[in-house]
Amino acid sequence: MLDLTAVLEALDRVRETSRHTPLEYSHTYSSMTGADVHLKLETFQRTGSFKIRGATNRVATLSDAEKDAGVVTASAGNHAQGVALAATRSGVDSTIVMPEHAPISKVKATRNYGAEVVLAGTDYNEAAQRAHELEREEDRTYVHAFDDEFVMAGQGTIGLEILEDCPDVDTVVVPIGGGGLISGVATAIKERKPDARVIGVQADGASSAAKSLEKGERIALDGVDTIADGIATRSVGEKPFRHIQEYVDEVVTVSDPEIAVATVYLLERSKTLVEGAGAVPLAALLFEKFDYDEGETIVPVLSGGNIDLNTLTNVIVRGLVETGRYLKIRTVLKDQPGSLEQLLEIFTEYQVNIYAIHHDRTSREVEMSDTEVEIELEMRGPDHVDAFLEALREEGYPVDTLA
Repeated sequence: MLDLTAVLEALDRVRETSRHTPLEYSHTYSSMTGADVHLKLETFQRTGSFKIRGATNRVATLSDAEKDAGVVTASAGNHAQGVALAATRSGVDSTIVMPEHAPISKVKATRNYGAEVVLAGTDYNEAAQRAHELEREEDRTYVHAFDDEFVMAGQGTIGLEILEDCPDVDTVVVPIGGGGLISGVATAIKERKPDARVIGVQADGASSAAKSLEKGERIALDGVDTIADGIATRSVGEKPFRHIQEYVDEVVTVSDPEIAVATVYLLERSKTLVEGAGAVPLAALLFEKFDYDEGETIVPVLSGGNIDLNTLTNVIVRGLVETGRYLKIRTVLKDQPGSLEQLLEIFTEYQVNIYAIHHDRTSREVEMSDTEVEIELEMRGPDHVDAFLEALREEGYPVDTLA
């Protein structure tokens, strides 16, 4: 089992490559929740994610022969960049296998850090199969993303930094994918401060750790479906699972809409860009997925900020929908002059701003004398949305909410 000594040894190895990231008090989230909230900003880590810590520690522990042969791994993005940079800084050749449809930005970043990138397979599992083939064919060392105690120890250095910067911490909230991050952090926290809690968070669509804990044994999901691609693993690692059972107080899950809301809040209120996996700890806090006391000192670990821009656009829109800031509706008007003007009088009364409007006279779902109208709107919150929709229906407009 991984212990505190291993994490302390890792701290010496990773300090030259990784950064001691900020721990910032948040007045916004403290006010919203009643807790004393401090954000651990791994979004400011080198490569934009905590992964550089574990990768650096693993590469540093290779033998000379292993360094000469090089390393290989599979990753959809963050681990890829961490291994690439850690290997390059140590003069070790690295090959990273990424899924064929991995975001171009992450592929380019991995190459820029000095790795050879091989695109293979439709998902992480298939990419990992190819990586293991290269491991055997080229006698490389496989650097696992999470099921490796040296990697886990490297990630655990986050826990040491939290205790150094916030010794009065009561609860640390950590995302869980394969479990390498939380197992390392929980080891550091619990062995230094046993009375502190460690809460793990997963996405509803990738809840392998939560379901494994319920059954008392590791299980593999048939598939995963979440915007939090950084924690979209079908099963938690064997070694991390033992540490989760030993050290983690509770594992909870959050929905994709809740993740989107947390992402939007972080962008708008904290000026902080996170990926889906990085937003899940704050989502768990904001949506009260676990119990906490008034004034309790809570540290959500924002694990990374490497989000694809296309994904970010979708997440922002979904977050605005969930917070009542964006509304898309469909209604039907008479296909005659003045109909739209009458509708817009209600918009003016309720001070609704229009993003876009689209008429469709050819829709088969309306009478030939009517026209279908889809409108995208800027709103001011859930109460504003409810009042506006009620006003439309009272005036006889059939309204379907599309988003």
